Amino acid sequence: MGKATLVIMAAGIGSRFGGGIKQLEPVGPNGEIIMDYSIYDALEAGFDKVVFVIRRDLEKDFKEVIGNRIEKQVEVGYAFQELADIPAQYKDKFPGRTKPWGTGQAILCCRDLVQEPFLVINADDYYGKQAYREAFVHLQKMKEMPAGEKLPVCMVGFVLKNTLSENGGVTRGVCRVNEAHMLTDIVETHNIVKTQEGAAVVLEDGRREEIDVESEVSMNMWGLTPDFFSVLESGFDRFLAETPAENLKAEYLLPTIIGELLRTGQADVKVLQSHDKWFGVTYKEDKESVVRAVQELIAQGHYQRGKF
Repeated sequence: MGKATLVIMAAGIGSRFGGGIKQLEPVGPNGEIIMDYSIYDALEAGFDKVVFVIRRDLEKDFKEVIGNRIEKQVEVGYAFQELADIPAQYKDKFPGRTKPWGTGQAILCCRDLVQEPFLVINADDYYGKQAYREAFVHLQKMKEMPAGEKLPVCMVGFVLKNTLSENGGVTRGVCRVNEAHMLTDIVETHNIVKTQEGAAVVLEDGRREEIDVESEVSMNMWGLTPDFFSVLESGFDRFLAETPAENLKAEYLLPTIIGELLRTGQADVKVLQSHDKWFGVTYKEDKESVVRAVQELIAQGHYQRGKF
Protein backbone atom coordinates (compact mmCIF):
# COMPACT_ATOMS: atom_id res chain seq x y z
CA MET A 1 0.00 0.00 0.00
CA GLY A 2 1.28 3.45 -0.88
CA LYS A 3 2.16 6.15 1.59
CA ALA A 4 0.09 9.30 2.13
CA THR A 5 -0.07 11.93 4.87
CA LEU A 6 -3.11 13.66 6.31
CA VAL A 7 -2.41 17.34 7.09
CA ILE A 8 -4.93 18.86 9.50
CA MET A 9 -5.14 22.65 9.68
CA ALA A 10 -5.99 23.45 13.30
CA ALA A 11 -4.36 26.82 13.92
CA GLY A 12 -7.53 28.91 13.52
CA ILE A 13 -8.24 31.40 16.28
CA GLY A 14 -11.94 30.56 16.25
CA SER A 15 -13.24 34.10 16.73
CA ARG A 16 -16.70 33.15 15.44
CA PHE A 17 -16.80 30.44 18.09
CA GLY A 18 -16.90 33.01 20.88
CA GLY A 19 -13.13 32.98 21.42
CA GLY A 20 -12.97 29.30 22.39
CA ILE A 21 -10.94 26.55 20.78
CA LYS A 22 -13.66 25.18 18.53
CA GLN A 23 -11.41 22.44 17.09
CA LEU A 24 -11.27 20.82 20.55
CA GLU A 25 -15.02 20.85 21.33
CA PRO A 26 -16.35 17.34 22.11
CA VAL A 27 -19.10 16.10 19.76
CA GLY A 28 -19.01 12.30 20.32
CA PRO A 29 -20.51 10.17 23.12
CA ASN A 30 -17.13 9.68 24.82
CA GLY A 31 -15.79 13.19 24.30
CA GLU A 32 -14.57 12.59 20.74
CA ILE A 33 -13.90 15.69 18.65
CA ILE A 34 -14.42 16.01 14.89
CA MET A 35 -10.72 15.31 14.26
CA ASP A 36 -11.10 11.87 15.88
CA TYR A 37 -13.56 10.87 13.19
CA SER A 38 -11.50 12.45 10.40
CA ILE A 39 -8.37 10.59 11.46
CA TYR A 40 -10.26 7.32 11.92
CA ASP A 41 -11.68 7.59 8.39
CA ALA A 42 -8.29 8.56 6.92
CA LEU A 43 -6.46 5.63 8.52
CA GLU A 44 -9.22 3.28 7.37
CA ALA A 45 -8.72 4.60 3.82
CA GLY A 46 -4.94 3.94 3.91
CA PHE A 47 -3.26 7.11 5.21
CA ASP A 48 -0.28 6.28 7.43
CA LYS A 49 0.83 9.64 8.89
CA VAL A 50 -0.86 12.68 10.42
CA VAL A 51 0.60 16.19 10.62
CA PHE A 52 -1.20 18.75 12.79
CA VAL A 53 -0.77 22.44 11.97
CA ILE A 54 -1.35 24.33 15.23
CA ARG A 55 -0.32 27.45 17.11
CA ARG A 56 2.40 27.03 19.71
CA ASP A 57 0.17 28.39 22.46
CA LEU A 58 -2.31 25.53 21.76
CA GLU A 59 0.29 22.76 21.89
CA LYS A 60 -0.27 21.64 25.50
CA ASP A 61 -4.08 21.61 25.25
CA PHE A 62 -3.96 20.04 21.82
CA LYS A 63 -1.77 17.13 22.89
CA GLU A 64 -3.85 16.51 26.00
CA VAL A 65 -7.13 16.43 24.07
CA ILE A 66 -6.07 14.44 21.00
CA GLY A 67 -2.37 14.40 20.11
CA ASN A 68 -1.16 12.01 22.80
CA ARG A 69 -3.90 9.51 21.90
CA ILE A 70 -3.31 9.66 18.15
CA GLU A 71 0.44 9.14 18.58
CA LYS A 72 -0.38 5.62 19.83
CA GLN A 73 -2.15 4.78 16.56
CA VAL A 74 -0.12 6.45 13.79
CA GLU A 75 3.01 8.48 13.09
CA VAL A 76 2.33 12.10 14.10
CA GLY A 77 4.09 15.38 13.36
CA TYR A 78 3.45 18.96 14.49
CA ALA A 79 3.91 22.09 12.40
CA PHE A 80 3.50 25.49 14.03
CA GLN A 81 1.84 28.35 12.17
CA GLU A 82 3.04 31.66 13.54
CA LEU A 83 2.57 35.25 12.46
CA ALA A 84 6.32 35.88 12.52
CA ASP A 85 7.20 32.87 10.34
CA ILE A 86 7.81 34.95 7.21
CA PRO A 87 10.93 35.90 5.21
CA ALA A 88 13.25 38.28 7.09
CA GLN A 89 12.76 41.19 4.69
CA TYR A 90 9.06 41.44 5.66
CA LYS A 91 9.43 41.12 9.44
CA ASP A 92 8.90 44.84 10.06
CA LYS A 93 6.44 45.54 7.26
CA PHE A 94 3.20 44.68 9.11
CA PRO A 95 3.57 46.03 12.69
CA GLY A 96 -0.19 45.98 13.37
CA ARG A 97 -0.77 42.40 12.23
CA THR A 98 -2.09 40.04 14.95
CA LYS A 99 -3.03 36.79 13.18
CA PRO A 100 -1.23 34.29 10.90
CA TRP A 101 -1.44 34.46 7.10
CA GLY A 102 -4.06 31.89 6.13
CA THR A 103 -4.20 28.37 4.74
CA GLY A 104 -1.36 28.81 2.24
CA GLN A 105 1.04 29.68 5.04
CA ALA A 106 -0.39 26.81 7.12
CA ILE A 107 0.60 24.26 4.49
CA LEU A 108 3.97 25.91 3.89
CA CYS A 109 4.73 25.27 7.59
CA CYS A 110 4.74 21.52 6.82
CA ARG A 111 7.48 21.60 4.19
CA ASP A 112 10.07 19.90 6.44
CA LEU A 113 7.65 17.22 7.68
CA VAL A 114 6.00 15.93 4.50
CA GLN A 115 7.87 14.05 1.76
CA GLU A 116 4.94 12.11 0.27
CA PRO A 117 1.58 12.95 -1.35
CA PHE A 118 -0.71 14.53 1.21
CA LEU A 119 -4.31 15.49 1.83
CA VAL A 120 -5.19 18.80 3.47
CA ILE A 121 -8.31 19.17 5.64
CA ASN A 122 -9.80 21.63 8.12
CA ALA A 123 -9.82 20.50 11.75
CA ASP A 124 -13.44 21.48 12.34
CA ASP A 125 -14.99 19.88 9.22
CA TYR A 126 -16.40 16.36 8.92
CA TYR A 127 -15.98 15.15 5.33
CA GLY A 128 -17.22 11.54 5.36
CA LYS A 129 -15.57 8.19 4.67
CA GLN A 130 -15.94 8.23 0.88
CA ALA A 131 -13.99 11.49 0.61
CA TYR A 132 -10.90 9.91 2.19
CA ARG A 133 -11.15 6.73 0.11
CA GLU A 134 -11.42 8.69 -3.13
CA ALA A 135 -8.57 11.01 -2.13
CA PHE A 136 -6.20 8.22 -1.09
CA VAL A 137 -6.66 6.33 -4.36
CA HIS A 138 -6.07 9.46 -6.43
CA LEU A 139 -3.01 10.50 -4.40
CA GLN A 140 -1.40 7.18 -5.33
CA LYS A 141 -2.09 7.95 -9.00
CA MET A 142 -0.59 11.43 -8.60
CA LYS A 143 2.58 9.91 -7.17
CA GLU A 144 3.01 7.82 -10.31
CA MET A 145 2.40 10.68 -12.73
CA PRO A 146 5.51 11.63 -14.73
CA ALA A 147 7.00 15.04 -14.00
CA GLY A 148 5.58 17.65 -16.32
CA GLU A 149 4.96 21.31 -16.75
CA LYS A 150 1.78 21.24 -14.66
CA LEU A 151 1.42 20.35 -10.99
CA PRO A 152 -1.05 17.54 -10.30
CA VAL A 153 -3.65 18.55 -7.70
CA CYS A 154 -6.94 17.00 -6.63
CA MET A 155 -9.88 18.35 -4.67
CA VAL A 156 -12.88 16.68 -3.09
CA GLY A 157 -15.93 18.73 -4.04
CA PHE A 158 -19.18 19.20 -2.12
CA VAL A 159 -22.55 20.68 -3.08
CA LEU A 160 -23.02 24.17 -1.62
CA LYS A 161 -26.48 23.48 -0.16
CA ASN A 162 -25.00 20.69 1.97
CA THR A 163 -22.34 22.96 3.48
CA LEU A 164 -24.34 25.95 4.75
CA SER A 165 -24.81 26.90 8.39
CA GLU A 166 -28.18 27.71 9.95
CA ASN A 167 -26.40 30.22 12.18
CA GLY A 168 -24.64 32.67 9.86
CA GLY A 169 -22.46 33.24 6.81
CA VAL A 170 -19.71 30.88 5.65
CA THR A 171 -16.74 31.12 3.27
CA ARG A 172 -16.53 28.64 0.41
CA GLY A 173 -14.38 28.22 -2.68
CA VAL A 174 -17.03 28.26 -5.43
CA CYS A 175 -15.90 26.06 -8.33
CA ARG A 176 -16.40 25.62 -12.04
CA VAL A 177 -15.91 22.03 -13.17
CA ASN A 178 -15.89 20.68 -16.74
CA GLU A 179 -17.35 17.41 -18.04
CA ALA A 180 -14.06 15.61 -17.40
CA HIS A 181 -14.32 16.56 -13.71
CA MET A 182 -11.40 18.96 -13.99
CA LEU A 183 -11.49 22.26 -12.13
CA THR A 184 -11.53 25.26 -14.46
CA ASP A 185 -11.94 28.08 -11.91
CA ILE A 186 -12.39 28.66 -8.20
CA VAL A 187 -13.38 31.86 -6.40
CA GLU A 188 -13.04 32.27 -2.64
CA THR A 189 -16.47 33.64 -1.70
CA HIS A 190 -17.20 35.12 1.73
CA ASN A 191 -20.38 35.44 3.75
CA ILE A 192 -22.63 32.94 1.96
CA VAL A 193 -25.88 32.63 3.92
CA LYS A 194 -28.80 30.25 3.78
CA THR A 195 -32.00 31.90 2.54
CA GLN A 196 -35.62 30.87 2.04
CA GLU A 197 -34.94 30.68 -1.71
CA GLY A 198 -31.61 28.85 -1.34
CA ALA A 199 -28.44 30.87 -0.73
CA ALA A 200 -27.02 34.34 -1.20
CA VAL A 201 -23.76 36.22 -0.81
CA VAL A 202 -24.03 39.17 1.58
CA LEU A 203 -21.94 42.02 0.18
CA GLU A 204 -20.08 44.62 2.24
CA ASP A 205 -22.80 47.21 1.60
CA GLY A 206 -25.47 44.80 2.87
CA ARG A 207 -26.92 43.87 -0.52
CA ARG A 208 -27.50 40.21 -1.31
CA GLU A 209 -26.62 38.38 -4.50
CA GLU A 210 -28.24 35.00 -5.10
CA ILE A 211 -25.96 32.02 -5.63
CA ASP A 212 -26.84 28.59 -7.01
CA VAL A 213 -27.15 26.16 -4.09
CA GLU A 214 -26.21 23.31 -6.45
CA SER A 215 -22.79 24.90 -7.06
CA GLU A 216 -19.79 22.69 -6.39
CA VAL A 217 -17.61 24.11 -3.64
CA SER A 218 -14.26 23.45 -2.05
CA MET A 219 -14.12 22.71 1.66
CA ASN A 220 -10.31 22.90 1.75
CA MET A 221 -9.90 19.18 1.10
CA TRP A 222 -6.94 19.30 -1.28
CA GLY A 223 -4.67 16.52 -2.49
CA LEU A 224 -1.12 17.74 -3.17
CA THR A 225 2.43 16.52 -3.77
CA PRO A 226 5.65 17.80 -2.14
CA ASP A 227 6.43 19.79 -5.31
CA PHE A 228 3.66 22.14 -4.23
CA PHE A 229 5.81 23.52 -1.39
CA SER A 230 8.19 25.33 -3.75
CA VAL A 231 5.21 26.97 -5.47
CA LEU A 232 3.81 28.03 -2.10
CA GLU A 233 7.16 29.44 -1.00
CA SER A 234 7.72 31.64 -4.04
CA GLY A 235 4.07 32.66 -4.06
CA PHE A 236 4.13 33.64 -0.39
CA ASP A 237 7.14 35.88 -0.95
CA ARG A 238 5.33 37.58 -3.83
CA PHE A 239 2.12 37.89 -1.77
CA LEU A 240 3.95 39.62 1.09
CA ALA A 241 5.76 41.94 -1.30
CA GLU A 242 2.52 43.00 -3.01
CA THR A 243 0.33 43.31 0.10
CA PRO A 244 0.11 46.91 1.39
CA ALA A 245 1.43 47.36 4.94
CA GLU A 246 -1.91 48.79 6.08
CA ASN A 247 -3.85 45.70 4.91
CA LEU A 248 -3.89 43.78 8.19
CA LYS A 249 -6.48 41.20 7.10
CA ALA A 250 -4.91 39.94 3.88
CA GLU A 251 -4.62 36.14 3.76
CA TYR A 252 -2.63 33.77 1.59
CA LEU A 253 -5.39 31.26 0.83
CA LEU A 254 -5.24 27.85 -0.87
CA PRO A 255 -8.30 28.37 -3.11
CA THR A 256 -6.90 31.68 -4.34
CA ILE A 257 -3.45 30.17 -4.89
CA ILE A 258 -4.79 27.18 -6.79
CA GLY A 259 -7.17 29.38 -8.77
CA GLU A 260 -4.20 31.46 -9.93
CA LEU A 261 -2.25 28.30 -10.87
CA LEU A 262 -5.23 27.24 -12.98
CA ARG A 263 -5.51 30.60 -14.71
CA THR A 264 -1.80 30.63 -15.54
CA GLY A 265 -1.76 27.01 -16.73
CA GLN A 266 0.55 25.77 -13.98
CA ALA A 267 -1.71 23.10 -12.48
CA ASP A 268 -4.26 20.43 -13.41
CA VAL A 269 -6.88 19.91 -10.71
CA LYS A 270 -8.98 16.75 -10.68
CA VAL A 271 -12.29 17.15 -8.83
CA LEU A 272 -13.28 14.05 -6.87
CA GLN A 273 -16.86 13.75 -5.74
CA SER A 274 -18.18 12.56 -2.41
CA HIS A 275 -21.83 11.89 -1.73
CA ASP A 276 -21.34 11.78 2.03
CA LYS A 277 -22.88 14.53 4.14
CA TRP A 278 -20.50 17.27 5.25
CA PHE A 279 -20.92 19.00 8.60
CA GLY A 280 -18.81 21.30 10.72
CA VAL A 281 -18.60 23.82 13.54
CA THR A 282 -18.35 27.33 12.17
CA TYR A 283 -20.41 28.92 14.96
CA LYS A 284 -20.88 27.85 18.55
CA GLU A 285 -24.55 27.24 17.79
CA ASP A 286 -23.57 24.63 15.17
CA LYS A 287 -22.36 22.20 17.84
CA GLU A 288 -25.80 20.82 18.67
CA SER A 289 -26.49 19.78 15.07
CA VAL A 290 -23.03 18.21 14.78
CA VAL A 291 -23.62 16.15 17.93
CA ARG A 292 -26.91 14.91 16.45
CA ALA A 293 -25.20 14.05 13.14
CA VAL A 294 -22.52 12.00 14.92
CA GLN A 295 -25.16 10.14 16.91
CA GLU A 296 -26.94 9.29 13.67
CA LEU A 297 -23.73 7.98 12.07
CA ILE A 298 -23.11 5.77 15.11
CA ALA A 299 -26.70 4.48 14.96
CA GLN A 300 -26.18 3.63 11.27
CA GLY A 301 -23.09 1.58 12.16
CA HIS A 302 -20.44 3.85 10.63
CA TYR A 303 -18.69 4.17 14.00
CA GLN A 304 -18.75 2.10 17.18
CA ARG A 305 -19.23 3.59 20.61
CA GLY A 306 -15.98 3.52 22.56
CA LYS A 307 -13.94 2.79 19.39
CA PHE A 308 -11.64 5.82 19.79
